[in-house]
Amino acid sequence: MPLYVDIEKKLKDFCLRTKFEAEQEVMGILGASGCGKSVTLKCIAGIIKPDRGRIVLNGTTLFDSEKNINLVPQKRHVGLLFQNYALFPNMTVEKNLMAALGPWEKDKKKARVQVAEFMDRFYLTGMEKRRPSELSGGQQQRVALARILLTKPRLLMLDEPFSALDGYLRWRLELEMMDVLKEFGSTVLFVSHSRDEIYHLCRRVCVMEGGTCAPAVFVKSMFENPKTLAACQLSGCKNYSAAKPEPKESQEGGTWVFACDWGVKLYCKHPVPKNITHIGVRSHAIHVISGEREDRKNVMECQIRRVVEDVSYMVVMVSPLHGDSWKDGGQLRLELPKEQWEDYARQEGKVIRIFIDPDHIMPLVSSI
Repeated sequence: MPLYVDIEKKLKDFCLRTKFEAEQEVMGILGASGCGKSVTLKCIAGIIKPDRGRIVLNGTTLFDSEKNINLVPQKRHVGLLFQNYALFPNMTVEKNLMAALGPWEKDKKKARVQVAEFMDRFYLTGMEKRRPSELSGGQQQRVALARILLTKPRLLMLDEPFSALDGYLRWRLELEMMDVLKEFGSTVLFVSHSRDEIYHLCRRVCVMEGGTCAPAVFVKSMFENPKTLAACQLSGCKNYSAAKPEPKESQEGGTWVFACDWGVKLYCKHPVPKNITHIGVRSHAIHVISGEREDRKNVMECQIRRVVEDVSYMVVMVSPLHGDSWKDGGQLRLELPKEQWEDYARQEGKVIRIFIDPDHIMPLVSSI
């Protein structure tokens, strides 16, 4: 296994306890702000010393609290791209790149040849004499990436690399990043709180919550079948309710759960764990119905609370008539095509009937 991490670090607000293994892949760490993602990367890079544990990279022990091993950052051969890129503000682009080669390449002529190659590779030719303040956000990112890769790191770590960029530029640089990471060809840790970035760029993902990492799973598996409430929310699910299992099983082999916040018993085709605490339902699995259904399972009456027009669809917030609309999960979010919405009610306050697809009810536990 190229990278093994098992560390603890006592912080002001919580204790970081994270354990994971990464293969020769792009592995994501997905979590909300303040959950410990950046601290984990800094521990691996040697910027922060863990209180206990081990970090091993390609067979080399970077940190071992029991054996009193703690390699300095310069000896770890780890590249870390910070959120703000950490370029030297009073140096030109060329000098920023030369600074990366300083400890490794004593021959200045060879160093300049390598820098020129990377300037061309990262579309920076012609910007050699510019300072970071004279570059766009995307150009700064390319300089920072080039500077890291010039050192030939054994591990590349990217900490929220697109957080400071606008939407259009972010998408364009995601495409460029895909090519860079493919060419890098070694282990990459990609930290983000954006589900879209994780989905586009990563093979596997660990969800981090409160300083603890869940076991790594394939990205598509996490989005299609999240196991925890945190993973469900981070994957973009907008509808969730506290839940408990119903003792009665249906004849079709599924299971009944009671959605406490919505005040309704629902038929679920997925296995329900004994320690279930919540269920999640994505907006596309909730359907407005106009007539009577032969099968009345998972049908409930809801009152329209708010209607918001988006660019391509209508967002309709509803509260079940028998639920607790004041609770965090008490309202449901529907996303309907505009032409479909025209067939139903338009005004707030009207009662509509909805159906929740039992194939898409996700049983969840509260935490990792």
